[in-house]
Amino acid sequence: MSSGRGAARRTAAGTGLAVRVLLLGSIWTPVEAQLSGLLDDCLCDIESIDDFNTYKIFPKIQKLQERDYFRYYKYSKRANNTKELEDCEQANKLGAINSTLSNQSKEAFIDWARYDDSQDHFCELDDERSPDAQYVDLLLNPERYTGYKGASAWRVWNSIYEENCFKPRSVYRPLNPLASSRDLYLQLFSFFFFFPGEDDGESFYTWLEGLCLEKRVFYKLISGLHVSINLHLCANYLLEETWGKPRWGHNVKEFIHRFDPIETKGEGPRRLKNLYFLYLIELRALSKVAPYFERSFVDLYTGNVQEDAESKTLLLDIFRDTKSFPMHFNEKSMFAGDKKGAKSLKEEFRLHFKNISRIMDCVGCDKCRLWGKLQTQGLGTALKILFSEKEIQNLPENSPSKGFQLTRQEIVALLNAFGRLSTSIKELQNFKLLLQHTR
Repeated sequence: MSSGRGAARRTAAGTGLAVRVLLLGSIWTPVEAQLSGLLDDCLCDIESIDDFNTYKIFPKIQKLQERDYFRYYKYSKRANNTKELEDCEQANKLGAINSTLSNQSKEAFIDWARYDDSQDHFCELDDERSPDAQYVDLLLNPERYTGYKGASAWRVWNSIYEENCFKPRSVYRPLNPLASSRDLYLQLFSFFFFFPGEDDGESFYTWLEGLCLEKRVFYKLISGLHVSINLHLCANYLLEETWGKPRWGHNVKEFIHRFDPIETKGEGPRRLKNLYFLYLIELRALSKVAPYFERSFVDLYTGNVQEDAESKTLLLDIFRDTKSFPMHFNEKSMFAGDKKGAKSLKEEFRLHFKNISRIMDCVGCDKCRLWGKLQTQGLGTALKILFSEKEIQNLPENSPSKGFQLTRQEIVALLNAFGRLSTSIKELQNFKLLLQHTR
C-alpha cells in the first residue's frame, strides 16, 4: 500500500513539473542567445560543432560503442575512503552495477587477456590488472540518475575544484556553498547534480582570465566534464517508479535548475560553453591519433575476425571525419614558453589530472564511479595523445613503438568518453526542443 501511495506522489510531482515547465519554457531564449558564436581560447563557433556532431559524429560513434571491443570496460569496484561515503538507499539500488556476462563473453575475455599480454606495453596500467577488476558491459549499465546524495558526494567535486584547478582558496567559485548560507541545501543534491559556487562570480572570472592559457584550459576541461555528466543524468532521470517499474526520461526542471541563466546567475551558459570546449579537445586528440590506428598491424582484437575488421573500418571512418573538421583547437599554443618552464607546467598539469582520477575512486555509488572513472581516463588519454605529437609522427609503420602506445583500456575509455560528449551535445539539442514545445 505504501509503495502505491509513493507512486501516486511521484505521479503528482510529475504533473507539477509539467505545469512548471509550461511556465518556464520561455526561459530557453536567453540561454540560446548566450550559447552561440565563438568559444573563448579557440577559433570555433558553437553552431559548427552542433552541425558536425549531429550529422557526422553522433550516428557513427553510437554504432561504434555497440561493438564488442568498445562495450566492455575493465573496472574495479573498490572505492577509497568508504567509511566516509554516505550512500542513500536509492543509490545502492539504482547505482548497482549489472555484472551479468555470458559464459561466451567470459571465455572471450581470457583470450583477450592472452592477446593483450603478448603486446609490448610502455605505459602504466593503473588498476587494469588489479585482482578485483572485472569486465563490465557498458550497454547493461547506462549512465543515468542513481539518487546518490549526501555530504560525501559534494566533497568529491569540491575537492576536484578546490584542490586541483590551480585556484587559491581566497578566490570563491561562482555558486560556491562555501561562500553561502545555503550549504546544507546544496549538499542534498546528488553527486553529479552539484555545481560549485554561490557568489556573483566576477572575482573568480577576473582571476581565471589572468591565468596562463594552460591553466584556463585545465579548468574548462574539468568544468566541461562536470557539465557533460550533468546532462546525461538530466536526460536519463528517474521520472517515476510504479510497482517497481522505473520510467526514465528527460527532466526539464532539473535541466533548468542546472543551466538557466536566471537560476544560475549567468553561470549556465558559461558551463555549457565549457562542454563544447572539452568536445573540441577530445575531437582534436582523435584526429591526431589516427595514424596510430591506420597502421595495418593494429587491430581491435576480440577473436571474431569479421567483427574486428568491421570495427576498425568504422573507427577509421570516424577518424576521417575528425580530420575533416575545419576549426580544430590548436594545441601547439599550449606549453609554448621557455622549455624549462613549459616542461614544469606540463608535469604539474599531468599530476593535477592524475590526482583527479584518484579522487574518482572516492565516489561511493558503483555506477557513478564506473562512468566517472571511464570519462576521466578517456580525457586523460586524449591529453596523453596531444602531449605526444612527436612520438605519433615518428611511429614505425610495421612494428610497435616504444615512444607511444595505447592499451585496450585506454582505447575503450577514449572512444566511449568522446561518445558521451557527443551524446551530451545531442541531448542539449533535445532539451532545446522540449523547452520550445512547452512554450
